Amino acid sequence: MRRLVPYIRPVLPRILAGVLCALGASLAALAVPRVLQWLVNGPLTTGLATHDESGLWWGVGLVLLLGVAEAGLIAARRALILIPGTNIEARLRTELFTHLQDLPVSFHDRWPGGQLLSRSMSDLGLLRRWIAFGMLTLVVSSVTIVVGIGILVATGGVLGLIYLAGAIPMTVMAFTFSRRFRAVSRKSQDQAGDLATAVEESVHGIRVLKAFGRGRDALQSFGRQADELRGTELDKAKIMSGLQAWLTAIPELTLGVSLVVGVWMVSEGRITVGALVAFFATAAVVNSPVIDLGMVLSMTLNARTAVDRYFDVMTTPNTLPDPAAPAEVTDPHGELAFTGVHFRYGDAPTEGPGSADVLDGVDLVLPPGKTVALVGLTGSGKSTLAMLVPRLYEVTGGSVTVDGVDVRDMTREHLRSLVGVAFEDATLFSASVRDNVLLGAPDDARTDADLERALDVAQAGFAHELPEGVETTIGEEGMSLSGGQRQRIALARAIAARPRVLVLDDPLSALDVDTEAAIQARLATELEEITTLIVAHRPSTVALADLVAVLQDGRITAVGPHSELLATNEHYRYVISSLEGEFTPPPPDDVEVARQVARGEARAVVDEALDSGDATPAGRNGATAIGAWQASEGSER
Repeated sequence: MRRLVPYIRPVLPRILAGVLCALGASLAALAVPRVLQWLVNGPLTTGLATHDESGLWWGVGLVLLLGVAEAGLIAARRALILIPGTNIEARLRTELFTHLQDLPVSFHDRWPGGQLLSRSMSDLGLLRRWIAFGMLTLVVSSVTIVVGIGILVATGGVLGLIYLAGAIPMTVMAFTFSRRFRAVSRKSQDQAGDLATAVEESVHGIRVLKAFGRGRDALQSFGRQADELRGTELDKAKIMSGLQAWLTAIPELTLGVSLVVGVWMVSEGRITVGALVAFFATAAVVNSPVIDLGMVLSMTLNARTAVDRYFDVMTTPNTLPDPAAPAEVTDPHGELAFTGVHFRYGDAPTEGPGSADVLDGVDLVLPPGKTVALVGLTGSGKSTLAMLVPRLYEVTGGSVTVDGVDVRDMTREHLRSLVGVAFEDATLFSASVRDNVLLGAPDDARTDADLERALDVAQAGFAHELPEGVETTIGEEGMSLSGGQRQRIALARAIAARPRVLVLDDPLSALDVDTEAAIQARLATELEEITTLIVAHRPSTVALADLVAVLQDGRITAVGPHSELLATNEHYRYVISSLEGEFTPPPPDDVEVARQVARGEARAVVDEALDSGDATPAGRNGATAIGAWQASEGSER
């Protein structure tokens, strides 16, 4: 719990003032029995004999004054503590979110979203309530019990010792309770996080559940987890009720024994009636925090578990920190280079199947302003290589440089101002189209003209037809849009960022042929001065590229123009003909064209079309037919 001190320190004066007010209220409550003793032994006894009630009213007034003081101090305590508690909660939540944003993608690959959500909401709510109430109550109750028992022993003699004897079994039970309750408290909060994850996954995957009719299965799984959490909460309640029963019974039992002994002592003249009344009035004040001790202990242990869970995340180190002396690309041209790049995921085995590096010595240079298509079989590491450019993952060997500067030597903010990305799985936010498109745009590129340019290049003019145009809120993850619309908005976002290096991981996979062709035509113009790495999952995507790089067995095995690789690289022909299962046998005319090219009768014509970036259906079919024919009949033909 000491880990909370840095967060409490800024508001410590108010918290200390609140503690002093609470202690003052407790002392006022403990002073009332002393006044009662004086009243019984003095004005009440003499007043009954003399029928003089004047002294009695002074005592009544003093008790009333102490009661008003106690109430006022309690109100002041609440006013002093409430605001600091909420401020601490807000700071803890903000720092958690900041740290989550700073942590690398590999962390979020491992941690379920529901666990992070429960830590940022329910756990921090527990901490706020403990700081504002539990911590204060623990301190004040402890002082009240210690001071109260001290008064009982000092003024009650034997009666005080009898009451003190009850503290021994209660102390033992409190330690036993703490050990058992802490374990079940951690289990409960972890299960609550798992349940939140189940809700999150079901909500995000609601279309899949409905499409496959698996809503009942999801409900049954959720019900099992909810029952497990319910069982754990019942275990907590049983442990709590057991302690509470003893914390109520033992003080009451000691008071019963004290009453018998006290009446005997009064009859023997060993103590006065006023002293006996004062003893039981003081015991009544002490009993209240003793009985509440179980509740305060459970709240404290819940808060301790919340602190543990909070710092489980906060103490996770960022494995992709900014350098101490960062470098900058002052005059960016956009040269992107991979030199001896190795990469393996952190959870990959060190031996046996799957132990090899995903990328095993990649060497590739993208000249400024050139567009390079990265081609390879499924699982060859194309998307992984793309994510190394904006440093979403860290190379485990070699280097990635932009204009000769290693991406690890730049701050992430500077690097990502140079690099724009658009992935196949387009993630949008619950905000307007404008906010989504201009998310990564520099401050001087957030005008309507910049927005319109990005939408135009991405063929996302449909945004103007939405109910509120570009100000329309598109909903969580953009699920109110079609897959193709989401991809076009994501592509517009990458373009609006004005990067010097653009990484496109098959961002057009959900588009129809006509829309894709229109976007490719605009991109061919827009990308003239931007270095672009396109991860190609379809043959049509290759039409955008100046060069094609073939990724095979974790390495770049060939780089060259599309037509040259078709003629010389057997693996490339195989990849092109099998990407996404997209290849279909070409019509007879295209087969004849392929044969003519193979005989050299029309090679010059096709090469000219390919070199000019011809993206017409005939050009694409002809190129595909050439690759398929050569792959089936032999490259030497």
